[in-house]
Amino acid sequence: MATIIDGKKLAAAFRQKTAQEVQQLKAKGIQPGLAFILVGDNPASQIYVNNKKKACDEVGITNFLEKLPGDISQTGLLKKIEALNEDPRVHGILVQLPLPKHLDTNAILNRIHPKKDVDGLHPNNLGKLYLNLPGLKPCTPQAVIAMVESTGTDIKGKDACVVGRSSIVGRPAASLLVQKDATVTLCHSQTKNLAEKIGAADIVVAAIGKPEFVKGDWIKKGAVVIDVGINRLPNGKIVGDVDFESAQKKADFITPVPGGVGPMTIAMLLKNTLEACKNA
Repeated sequence: MATIIDGKKLAAAFRQKTAQEVQQLKAKGIQPGLAFILVGDNPASQIYVNNKKKACDEVGITNFLEKLPGDISQTGLLKKIEALNEDPRVHGILVQLPLPKHLDTNAILNRIHPKKDVDGLHPNNLGKLYLNLPGLKPCTPQAVIAMVESTGTDIKGKDACVVGRSSIVGRPAASLLVQKDATVTLCHSQTKNLAEKIGAADIVVAAIGKPEFVKGDWIKKGAVVIDVGINRLPNGKIVGDVDFESAQKKADFITPVPGGVGPMTIAMLLKNTLEACKNA
């Protein structure tokens, strides 16, 4: 039976380290600041932003909430980002996704100054990630690596399978695993023999947004399984992209949903904000 990788416990340890570093900066008269942009009244987005704000408060990062109407124009939102780019109190800017359909998400994210892009999704930062240069890295892929390493697994030389090729999780997670000297297979909706590819992997990262899609009998005995998915079933139950019950019988380590990757992603956001402040 697999050991559960407790994301809440791990995130608390990361937050504690961040809080100590924030106090050291404050002692030098430097106050890290993070601005959230929330467009419209999507209930899930409001919960996510509140959780992030709470985490900021816990570690001593000043946070600003820009709550904007759902019908704001593209120009209006870009002007708001420009103002935050120029604000010296703000070291990180986070636009909570998804945005309303009439807004061009890429154009908006690309307007955030790369040095304040704490989501790590600006083309400049993604380019630096792929070139293995210093820069702000996407939060969830960083969380994936931290959770694998927390098990004591040496990633070097391991076979890893990343299921899902999004620019937010799949591709950057694959890139970080390659930097750690894993041999990575990046799978997607057109992949043939998916179960076979997952079954050959020492490390499995599932990030496709399909409830319980990855079956336990696909998992190699002794694998480390990181489940990035978060899906709500019709009965209200929250599940990941991996069939947890069957997978935990094969894996050595597995993340739960909820309480796995989610809390660690927020911990990495705080870490990125601290880094952005240091490099301001």
